[in-house]
Amino acid sequence: MPAPDPGPAPGGVVRVGLVQMRCVEDADANLAKAIDGIADAARRGAKLVCLQELFRNPYPCQSEEPARFDQAEPVPGPSTEALGKVAAEHGVAIVASLFERRAPGLYHNTAALLDEAGAVRARYRKLHIPDDPLFYEKFYFAPGDLGIPVERLGGAPVATLVCWDQWYPEGARLAALGGAQILFYPTAIGWQHDVGAETDAAQHSAWETMQRSHAIANGVFVVAVNRTGEERLSGASTGIRFWGQSFVADPFGRVIAKAPADEEAVLVVDCDLALVEQTRRDWPFLRDRRIDAYGDITKRFRDD
Repeated sequence: MPAPDPGPAPGGVVRVGLVQMRCVEDADANLAKAIDGIADAARRGAKLVCLQELFRNPYPCQSEEPARFDQAEPVPGPSTEALGKVAAEHGVAIVASLFERRAPGLYHNTAALLDEAGAVRARYRKLHIPDDPLFYEKFYFAPGDLGIPVERLGGAPVATLVCWDQWYPEGARLAALGGAQILFYPTAIGWQHDVGAETDAAQHSAWETMQRSHAIANGVFVVAVNRTGEERLSGASTGIRFWGQSFVADPFGRVIAKAPADEEAVLVVDCDLALVEQTRRDWPFLRDRRIDAYGDITKRFRDD
């Protein structure tokens, strides 16, 4: 196996764009809005732009409805073709989360990594698939089977995971061990029950804290791109209040940019990769890992 690419020499600055959107029923309108956001970020100097999870439609997994499989498409396919043209026009790499139709009856929650020429450089299929009220993803998606690819895009070695993956330290660690210096998390998360402001704040804090911990533990930048606005599928009595607040954390876990909770936004953020080197020298977690002691990590639970 080839050694991971160690990345550029200390001091390289990568300008990253985040597109936080409200989604409507019209898939083409959502695609057009995403394209406008990418173009806006590119005009402001972004070289690498990330969209939110399943950006083409309202979040489909709030109930189990077979007709929603019609939203799926191949990857590469129509969405990557449209986004590829935008990537090539602006010279910007794109991370795009899509409902992938792999074969009849086989679907994945997939992130396509498009390079600056518009080509699909790699795909990441979501590894961890939730099955919770209003997040019935196991009905729609098979678990990912492509591993965690690391690609050089926009001037940085990057990896993508998706939403529920952001709660698992193993995925972030594997991405970092593969050489990634920026981790992207396209996301669709919010409050699905009216349980009060205190619990709402605690849930959001846990989400942000978890991802900041990935940045710290691995000495990488973390970019989380969430939806905003309330979505309630046709005929449903309840929905999800997506909490927005897309953000970027630096390798020390500091939040260096954050979008509003309830507004659409396009953020453009400078990520100085020299901080990866500096932070890992000061806190050398990769050096001090006891890989000889971690055999039980591959077990579901350690039963004595």
